[in-house]
Amino acid sequence: CIESNMYICLCKAVTDSEIRAAVEDGVQHVSHLAERCGLGTGCGRCQETAQQVIEDHLAESMSYAAA
Repeated sequence: CIESNMYICLCKAVTDSEIRAAVEDGVQHVSHLAERCGLGTGCGRCQETAQQVIEDHLAESMSYAAA
């Protein structure tokens, strides 16, 4: 896994690697990230991208589990 540290939520300074770490802790939806780190509670433009990061990481985790 490549750690890119790309900012997904600029308002709250949340990176993609932080989102992936949250997924490892059980987060599966953007609303959980809002509670956890405030993601999406500023302008809200990051929510769709953040959800995609969550879904991609969940899919990646599932493919590793199946292998």
